[in-house]
Amino acid sequence: MTNFKDRIIRAAKLDVHLYEEVEADKGAMFQAMAVVVLSSIAAGVGSVGSLGFSGILIGMITALIGWYIWAYLTYIIGTKLLPEPQTKANHSELLRTIGFSSSPGLIRVLGVIPGVGGVIFLAASIWMLVAMVIAVRQALDYKSTLRAVGVCLVGWIIQTLIFMLLFSVLGGPVKPV
Repeated sequence: MTNFKDRIIRAAKLDVHLYEEVEADKGAMFQAMAVVVLSSIAAGVGSVGSLGFSGILIGMITALIGWYIWAYLTYIIGTKLLPEPQTKANHSELLRTIGFSSSPGLIRVLGVIPGVGGVIFLAASIWMLVAMVIAVRQALDYKSTLRAVGVCLVGWIIQTLIFMLLFSVLGGPVKPV
């Protein structure tokens, strides 16, 4: 458990070596998934006042689906559309590194503090985005951070369109009970 806690802290500190470590550690998949789940639970708890308790479960399911889709899109975009000559990665490596890039999202639990929830969520989102760019850069063996930003941007646009389509087909996100 100490190793897991240490990895979460190092991921949140944007430790480049951590992202290389989990990229190479095939046994870290469960830990990466746990980070995504914990981060989504933290977001649910932090927004329980506005989303209700059903938001926690829905958020966790959405986060897991989003994590998988995001990693797959990043794999396709990063290895097929925008690779660098040394780029070599697989979907599992991206799942692990991107999962750990959710670590900064754990601070969203502080959103329960009245008056600071929006600021906490904004800070966590920016921090997670920076972690995501680092995770993608390391997993895809990019030399260029700008290319990793591009991959993340294209992936975000596509994922947003996918979720918009799903929500329109399913009738939109569920309202609090």
